Amino acid sequence: MSGLVLCEPTELYNILNQATIYPCLSDTNYLLLLDARKKHEYNESHVVTAKKAPKSEDDEFVVPYDSELECKQHVIIYDSNTRSLKDEGPAIECGKVMWDNGSRGEVKILRGGYEDFSALYPFLRTQKILFMPREMDEIKTYPTEVLPGLLYLGNKRQGNAAYIQKDLKIKAQINCTTEEGELFKEPGPTLMHIPVDDDEESDLLSKFESVCTFIDEHKGNKRNVLVFSDLGISRSITIILAYLMHHYKWPLKEAYEHCKKCCHNIRPNRGFVHQLSKWEEELYGQTQTDISDPNF
Repeated sequence: MSGLVLCEPTELYNILNQATIYPCLSDTNYLLLLDARKKHEYNESHVVTAKKAPKSEDDEFVVPYDSELECKQHVIIYDSNTRSLKDEGPAIECGKVMWDNGSRGEVKILRGGYEDFSALYPFLRTQKILFMPREMDEIKTYPTEVLPGLLYLGNKRQGNAAYIQKDLKIKAQINCTTEEGELFKEPGPTLMHIPVDDDEESDLLSKFESVCTFIDEHKGNKRNVLVFSDLGISRSITIILAYLMHHYKWPLKEAYEHCKKCCHNIRPNRGFVHQLSKWEEELYGQTQTDISDPNF
């Protein structure tokens, strides 16, 4: 359907949890998230920061006041349980209005709607309707989800936050900071500590094989794994890239593109990129990714 695409629950989860110094949600041009359900359903609970999709006196969806559709990086709409663009429901109806009125990019319809999303991420439900700018700046983001229900990428704060471990059911950690974490302190099957500096001379290549074994063991037991470093953009993503290459037999470029969709600000240092290129050669007998590509 022209102008509309489906958005998986994990994609919305990751969009809600992007951050640099501040949560991306605090940028007014970042996300317009609209709830197209009935008013009483919205008031009962909705996805955090979602606005009730407004309607005219004729019960037709209209563009929210001051929404500036042409500026929004993401426009996402959900109803109770739309699962296909062929469905006829409030989300599709509302999405067409947003597209016809100048959405900057394709309008995303949440697959499975509120029912599926709230079942997967109940901690992102709220009754709060209005967020002040300062509240948006102070929203605590969750680790991004690289493999749904298995592998998460986070920073040091997230790796040491008990509520995050509880909400995401994290049962194992790979701590890539130089310091021991406040949680999972006891070495063993639940913790792997790789104390390296984020430096181009630091060695992660020698850890890739044991890391893959560690994650595979927990994957087999359906235990969620969080990989974290100080900022969650270099050491931790290097470990995750190495695992994706091992598990899916992806070349480095494909693994990187997948991770970039999950977390927009990943930035492994060049030393780690060269180590990943060597890992690619070890796995496949030859390098398949041109790491001199400026887009890499």
